[in-house]
Amino acid sequence: MEFYTKRRSEDTAGSERYEAMSRIYYRGAKAAIVCYDITDSSSFQRVKFWVKELQSCEQHCRIYLCGTKLDLLENDRSKRQLDFHDVRDYAEEIKGRHYETSSKTGQNVDELFQKVAEDYVHFTPFQVMTEENGVDLSQKKETYFSCCHH
Repeated sequence: MEFYTKRRSEDTAGSERYEAMSRIYYRGAKAAIVCYDITDSSSFQRVKFWVKELQSCEQHCRIYLCGTKLDLLENDRSKRQLDFHDVRDYAEEIKGRHYETSSKTGQNVDELFQKVAEDYVHFTPFQVMTEENGVDLSQKKETYFSCCHH
């Protein structure tokens, strides 16, 4: 039992370190696709964690919920463990988008990435940011500075 307890705390510490380090990867993100398995309801609990994490760290990040393994429902609808409407309602609650996809068949994958790209181009804070911080290459400066100029 001691080994199990110790091992379990090591697993938890490892996941906490991973979660803290992962902030480096989404810092400044304008869009995030957060995936879950539609045949595994427990995977949706992690979605809620990551959505809270993104919302607390990246205010202007647009969130896209992506249900995966849609192809597994083709022959057996009983494999679905998450109700489509419940997830869609959650997406609306967080002001996100919701897609169900299949990596195996490619179903809805192009649509998801197309929507992310369209939103990224039309997302107002992104446009304002690039307009304000852009460089006007047509402007000429009279004085040039150089580190080697005396």
